Amino acid sequence: MAKSKAKLHVASKFNVDQLREQPLFSTNPEAALPLLSMIGQAQLSIDDLLGQLSRQFIEHMLVLSAQSVAGVQHKGRHTGEVRWHGSQSGVVRLGQSKMQVKRPRLRTTEGEVAVPAYNALATDGDLSRRIADILVCNVSTRKYARVVHRCADELGISKSAVSRQFVKQSAQAWAELMSRDLSKNDFVAMYVDGVIVGKHHIIAAVGVDAQGSKHVLGLAPGSSENAKVVKDLLTGLSERGLDLNIARLWVIDGSKALRSGIEQLCGKDAKVQRCRIHKIRNVSERLPKDRAEQVRWLMKQAFKLDAVPGKLRLKELARSLKAQHPDAAASVLEGLDEMFTITELGITGELARCLATTNVIESPNSVVRRVSGRVTNYKDAEMALRWTAAGFLEAEKSFKKLRGHADLKTLISGLRPATQQLRKAA
Repeated sequence: MAKSKAKLHVASKFNVDQLREQPLFSTNPEAALPLLSMIGQAQLSIDDLLGQLSRQFIEHMLVLSAQSVAGVQHKGRHTGEVRWHGSQSGVVRLGQSKMQVKRPRLRTTEGEVAVPAYNALATDGDLSRRIADILVCNVSTRKYARVVHRCADELGISKSAVSRQFVKQSAQAWAELMSRDLSKNDFVAMYVDGVIVGKHHIIAAVGVDAQGSKHVLGLAPGSSENAKVVKDLLTGLSERGLDLNIARLWVIDGSKALRSGIEQLCGKDAKVQRCRIHKIRNVSERLPKDRAEQVRWLMKQAFKLDAVPGKLRLKELARSLKAQHPDAAASVLEGLDEMFTITELGITGELARCLATTNVIESPNSVVRRVSGRVTNYKDAEMALRWTAAGFLEAEKSFKKLRGHADLKTLISGLRPATQQLRKAA
């Protein structure tokens, strides 16, 4: 019995030299003429031809693999413990798709015997991950068949099959994102902003560590104006290892609920910088076009000044707007101190430009909009979250270090002066 089992597992690999000795058309070269004729008449695309040749190649390879186990098949003869038992249809993985092939069957008196090459080719070669990559790179499920080699009987590239694979992969990506351990990094700056996917509001958090690297930290369904959603997001970050009591810079869009949530959960040591671009936009939207352009310029100039003269300049602007445009004037003054947080921390140059706005998180938001914009019907918030997670993780692949990251030591010393003193003493 031991000898029999040894024979059944005699070769997990077939001899490649055997394949070289038996080229596909060596015994009948005329068989290729119809293919050449069809190519000349443009009746077959090169992809179609490659698919057909791939099937022939694989089926020939499966026969050789079976021969390594059962020996060469002889018509009418049944010798040896492993016998040929006809053939049946099967499916193998070919790059990013599946292909239906005819595979040989082998049997013993005890049952079916595996063909080693078929077992290897039938294994899922990261198909679902590849499909997800193609989808987030802006290829719709309807067009997916165009980006893989086509073959008449290929399987697994239909719209429904691709959608199922993407649901599986995006759900896994979403789960991995929301289970990331945040205790391993020292995050010094946090960006929080919202994005609308379909009709669903989602807020996202991106962190910058002490070395300037960016990390997608988490997502939560709901608007940044919703206090409960904000608390859920921050609580989730805390549960995954983010110490909310450590002083950090929080760059936000000006949402009152978000500001309140940070104050309640992160304490008085948390510093908040309101996005200057959002502020300029909020003010100019309340003004006629001819006045809006001038006000935008004045506000940009004020932000270039030190904190005290910059605030004075904006207060003067608010007084000039109050009579005719009271809403715009109130918007200028709302959250005024937090417009200059980074200035008071001594941040200048390239780093100041990055920390003064939520552009760091707006950039992946644009990827999310591109990826998710091709979906016409979001069934629920979970579906929107999966697509948003896929977009953020796709954007994260091309994240670069924060511009001006070499000056982050200035931010850290401004946020945590006591810690800096201990480090110097050590």
